[in-house]
Amino acid sequence: MSELCKLWVNNREIEADGDRKLIDVLRNDLRLKSVKDGCSEGACGTCTVVIDGKATKTCVQKVSRMTGKHVLTVEGLSQREKDVFVYAFGEAGAVQCGFCIPGMVMCGKALIDANPAPSRLEIAAAIRNNICRCTGYKKIIDAIAMAADLLRTGQAIPVRGGYRGVGDPCQRINVKAKVLGIGKYTDDLDAVDLPGMCYGSAIRSAYPRAVVKAIHAEKAKALPGVVCVLTADDIPGSVKVGHLKSDWDTLIPVGSTTHFLGDAIVLVAAETPEILEQAKKLVDIEYEELPALTCAADALKEGAPLVHPSAGTNILAHEHLVRGDADAVIAASKYKVTHHFETPWTEHAFLEPECAVAMPFDDGVFIYSSDQGIYDTRRETALMLGLPEEKVIVENCFVGGGFGGREDVTVQHLAALVAYVCKRICKVKLTRQESILIHPKRHQFSMDLTTACDEKGKLTAMKLVAVTDNGAYASLGGPVLQRACTHAAGPYNYQTIDIDGTAVYTNNPPAGAFRGFGVTQTIFATELNLNKLAELVGIDPWEIRYRNAIRPGQVLPNGQIADPSTGLAETLDAVKDVYYHSGPYVGIACALKNSGVGVGLPDYGRCRLVVKENMVHI
Repeated sequence: MSELCKLWVNNREIEADGDRKLIDVLRNDLRLKSVKDGCSEGACGTCTVVIDGKATKTCVQKVSRMTGKHVLTVEGLSQREKDVFVYAFGEAGAVQCGFCIPGMVMCGKALIDANPAPSRLEIAAAIRNNICRCTGYKKIIDAIAMAADLLRTGQAIPVRGGYRGVGDPCQRINVKAKVLGIGKYTDDLDAVDLPGMCYGSAIRSAYPRAVVKAIHAEKAKALPGVVCVLTADDIPGSVKVGHLKSDWDTLIPVGSTTHFLGDAIVLVAAETPEILEQAKKLVDIEYEELPALTCAADALKEGAPLVHPSAGTNILAHEHLVRGDADAVIAASKYKVTHHFETPWTEHAFLEPECAVAMPFDDGVFIYSSDQGIYDTRRETALMLGLPEEKVIVENCFVGGGFGGREDVTVQHLAALVAYVCKRICKVKLTRQESILIHPKRHQFSMDLTTACDEKGKLTAMKLVAVTDNGAYASLGGPVLQRACTHAAGPYNYQTIDIDGTAVYTNNPPAGAFRGFGVTQTIFATELNLNKLAELVGIDPWEIRYRNAIRPGQVLPNGQIADPSTGLAETLDAVKDVYYHSGPYVGIACALKNSGVGVGLPDYGRCRLVVKENMVHI
């Protein structure tokens, strides 16, 4: 322990070890949970507070640098300031997942104190080091501007009337909890909330593809404070889980082969995070490294090693959509363009790293989680533990962003395994680096696309061959490929298509759900080809889209009849003047996307009606 340092936090003098991070003291000692831990490396801004009047990230500040300084968190704001920021952020619609919002509020507080009437440009500059992945910055700028006006003028906070029904503006019901940082995300649960909590983490593969030859964990087990060191042999049910296909190893068994660098091999739990990290370093794993498949083209070659030998192939899924004879129609068309397109993997970068807390519950487990599908978490955890689903209860805390990246289990089942085997409450949280490595990405696509039209620019046919790198596990790769193919021809009126798609296993991180669900990749290629066709015809990109825009009653290339609500032509009309008067650098593109489940599956809406006494009907 280094020298104790004195500092002021929310006008209270405290002492803390100078070697510790300020975020650790604020969150864990003082339990100021508005200070969020998004990255621990000064990149995201979710841990921002005000230190001596300046907005500062606490995850990169040592306590030793805080001696004599005054630290202010959201909890320390005046009641007037709290009320104003809650109203302003709610009224502006600036709150979605909420994980970034307390940090944004403190940036706004520091700015307004120094400049009571900031311009929008000054507000943008004040929050430039804080990331938002849900709302976007315009509404946050609106909120800070509104807060500045209320605080400067001293005017009363407006009071809203009753809501008459659908279409009336209203604030989110959880705005206050998210703006003030009092809403619970999973990592906000601590040993005060849940006494006896231990901490778990997985040791992950040193190689994307290697045989696990032996695990030596004796030194780790002997370390005081270690709760358990678990391997695949300790899993009471199925080692393999998965969102749609059970091909994802919870822990790689000795004698088996790893599939990517994120594969968990050993699960360690300890009384403190510090002991946990020490114990992980004491586990020795022997490997036999094997050549890895790092691209889909190599995985499709004859004789390529199989990522999953039990599957008998590296092809996860294949889709082939055919209407008419595309080759013949393309050959007979006046104009045609052929291009090869590549789109990269994309990281979700949601601000809250994955975290779960599990505890023994009767003869099963109870899990607090931050995910997008508690029923799937329940099903997969029950499968791993060998329990009926009713023995696994999952409750979501607030979720700090998702975008599809939280549909697969990452830490939930690991926390549950410790809780079930050791009968201890256990928290498992990924670091930012682990989060980026492990959870599924947007798929990388390789596409060869030919699009054709007649002399007037009317589309006649398209032919697409698309190959996706699905990475090490299935995740939602099959449905993503399906949506990519069924939407690839775009929202246009022509009938002849030949669309061939293949999803391929490799030793890269898995790919799965991401906003757009495969459509963004194929539509990107389609729209670029359309621009090239417009050049050949001698018309502009707006005109070729307008001539071909799908209209009510017409048939899309995938065979779907456009219903009366179809408004693509009207949408193009609405942006026509902007397009033609915005200079040479404006672009235009169109897209379509299924609403709900799609592909003809039933999609039910549900609501709960509650009758209360003395309700006023407006």
